[in-house]
Amino acid sequence: MDSHDTAFLAWHFEPVLSVAAALLAALACYVALDLSHRLAGERLRASAPWLAGAALVLGTGLWSVHFLALAGRPLNLPVGYGGALTLAGWTLGVLFSAFALHGAFAGGTRPGRRVAAALALAAAVVAGPALYVSDMRLAPAPQWQPLLPALAALGVFVLCLACGALLAGARGADWRWRAAAAGLGGAGLAAAQHAVVLAAQVPEGAVSLHEHGWLADTTLALLAGVATPALCVTLLALSIMESRMRRALRAAIERIEESSRTDALTRLPNRRSFEARLNAAARHAAQSPSAMAVLFVGLDQFKPVNDSFGRRIGDLLLQAVAQRLRVAAGPRALLARVGGDEFVLLLGPEAGRSESAAMAQKLLEALAEPFEIEKRTLSLGASIGVVLYPRDGSLTTAMANAEAASHYAKRNGGSTFAFFEPRMLGDAREQVELLRDLRHAVAKNQLELVYQPKVHAPTGEIMGVEALLRWHHPQRGMVSPAAFIPLAERHGLIVTLGQWVIEEACRQARVWRDQGLRMRVAINLSVHQLRQPDLAGRIAAALKRHQINPNLLTCEITESAAMEDAEGTRAIFEKLAAVGVHLSIDDFGTGFCNFAMLRKMPAEELKIDRSFVLDLEASADARAVVDAVVKLGQALGRKVVAEGVETEGQAQVLRALGCDVLQGYLYAKPMSAKALALWAMNDVGPRAIEFSASLFQETQPVPVH
Repeated sequence: MDSHDTAFLAWHFEPVLSVAAALLAALACYVALDLSHRLAGERLRASAPWLAGAALVLGTGLWSVHFLALAGRPLNLPVGYGGALTLAGWTLGVLFSAFALHGAFAGGTRPGRRVAAALALAAAVVAGPALYVSDMRLAPAPQWQPLLPALAALGVFVLCLACGALLAGARGADWRWRAAAAGLGGAGLAAAQHAVVLAAQVPEGAVSLHEHGWLADTTLALLAGVATPALCVTLLALSIMESRMRRALRAAIERIEESSRTDALTRLPNRRSFEARLNAAARHAAQSPSAMAVLFVGLDQFKPVNDSFGRRIGDLLLQAVAQRLRVAAGPRALLARVGGDEFVLLLGPEAGRSESAAMAQKLLEALAEPFEIEKRTLSLGASIGVVLYPRDGSLTTAMANAEAASHYAKRNGGSTFAFFEPRMLGDAREQVELLRDLRHAVAKNQLELVYQPKVHAPTGEIMGVEALLRWHHPQRGMVSPAAFIPLAERHGLIVTLGQWVIEEACRQARVWRDQGLRMRVAINLSVHQLRQPDLAGRIAAALKRHQINPNLLTCEITESAAMEDAEGTRAIFEKLAAVGVHLSIDDFGTGFCNFAMLRKMPAEELKIDRSFVLDLEASADARAVVDAVVKLGQALGRKVVAEGVETEGQAQVLRALGCDVLQGYLYAKPMSAKALALWAMNDVGPRAIEFSASLFQETQPVPVH
C-alpha cells in the first residue's frame, strides 16, 4: 500500500514534560561543562576521571530527555522496550559525548577538533532517539522522514559551535557563562529529540510488541526523572567540593610561597626573595648594562635594646625601622630584610655614586629620629655598606661585598656609610675561617674551661668557682670569647659548645672530688640553651654520669635572657630546680626585670653586673643601684654576688652594703683546673686566701631524680 494512503498517528507531547526534559538536559549540560573545563591543559591520564564523569552525565542526560518527554505516551498507546537498543543508544550517547567533550575542551584551539566534536554530539542526539523508537518494536513499523533528523543534526551542530564560542577563553571558567551555554544547549537538545521522534510516522493501529515486556515506558520514565537528576546533583556536588579544595590548596600554596619570599615580622621581602631579584637583575644587566647599587643596612645598638627590653619590644622596633626605611627608600627601590637586624636595598637603574650616597644619607637620617615604642623612647643608628655596579664587580657578589662594607662602617664608629673597597673583604674572610675552625674545635680538643674563684664576702674564703670557656686555636693562639661566642650564637653552634661546657664542668668536678676537693662550679647557660626542652634532662644526665651531687653545680642565666620569655624561663628554672642544681641570675640590673616574675622564679642568687662595680667608689648612682639590688635580694631571700671586683675599695663598699659573694681580679684571674687544685691543696696561688672548709668535706650521696 502506498504511504500516501496510509493514516498515521499524531504525536502529542505534554508541554510540562517537554519543559522538564529541557530543564533536565540543561542540568546535564551544565554539569558536563563544569566537569569538562578541567580537561584544558591536562594529560589524558590526569583528566580521564573528569572526562568519564562529564561523558556519563551528558550521555545519560541525552538518554533521559527521550524517556521523560515520552512519559505522557504521546501516541496514546502503551509501549515497552526490548532493552538492547535502548542500552546501545545510551552507550552510544556516552561514547560520542566523551569524544565531543574531549575534542572541545582538551583539543586546544584547533578548529578541526571543535568541528569534529560538534559532529559527534549531533550524531549522538539523532541516533539515540532513533534507536529508542526502534526498540519499541512498533508494528506496523514506522516510516521515517529524513528531513527532520537532518535538520536536528544541523541544529545541534550549529548549537555546539555557538556554545563553544560562548565559552571561549576565560569565560569558560565562569559559572554564569556555563549556565547560559547549558540553558541554550538544553533547549536545543530537547528540541532536536522532539524533531527526531516526530520524523517517525507511526501507522494507525500500530502496537508495541514489547508492551508486556520487562522494560516498561513508565520504568524508564521514572529512571529518567529520578536517577538522572540524582546523578547530576552528585557529580555537581563532587565538582564543587573538588573546586573548593583546589582553590583552598592553591591559596595555601600561594600563602606558603608568599611566606617563603616574605619576612614574617616586617612583611618585607626576605633574603631568598632579594637574592632571586638580584640574580634576575644580573641576568638583565648582562644583556643591557645599567648602573645599580646595593646598600646593606646593619642596625647599631639594636642588641642592647633587645636584651634590655625583651624580644617583643625588639620586634616592634624592627617593624618601626622597616616602615621608616620603606618610606625613605621610596617605591622604586627594592627593600628587604635579610637578617635579625639587617636590611638591604637594591637601587637602580642609573644609580651612581652620588645617588647612592644621597640614599644612604637619607636612610641614616630616617633612623636618627628616636622611636616611641610603648611609651619608651629608643634610639638607633645604622652602618651602611654601598656596592656600585658595574664598578665593584658582578651583582652576584654585591650583597656579600656590601655586608663587608657595612661591617667596616660599624667598626669605624657606626652611624655612617662606606663604599666598598676590596681590602674590606679581609675581615669577612677571617670570620668565615674562624667559623670553620670553631666547628671542629670540640672534636680537636681545642676548648678549655678556666676557673675564677668566688669569695665569701664576710669571711674572705674561697667558696666556689665560675667556669669560663677558652679556645686554644693552633694558629691564632688564645681566641677571646668575645670573638667566638657571638659567632657561635649567630651560626647555631652555641648549643654544642654549651653542652660541652656542661660535660666538662661535671667531669672536672669529679676529678677534684677524687682529689679531695668538693668544689662548687658555676656555668653560664645561653638563651639558646634555654629553648632546649630537654636542657634539664641533659644536665641531670651529665651529673649522674660523673656522679656529682647536683648542689655542687650552679647555672647562671643572664637577666635579659631570663626575662625575654619570663613564663618559659620560669618553667625551665623549675625543671632545673627539680634536678637539684643552684640557679643564679647573671648581669642583674642591666635588663628589664619583671619583679613579680622574679619573685616566683626559684633562683638562689642575683649577680650584679660588673659595670656597676666598676664605678662603685666614684659614683653615688652605682652605689645606690648596688644597695637596691642587695636589699631586693635580701627581701626575696636571695644571695647577692658581685663580679668584676678589682680594688680593695670596691670590696669594702660591697661588704658594707651587705653583698654575700665577691668575684674579680682582686682575688684571682681565671686559672686552669690544675692550678686551682694546686692552690687549694698546697696553698700555691696568687694570694694568701683560704678555701672554705666545706670544700674539703666528705662526698655526699647523689640524690636520685
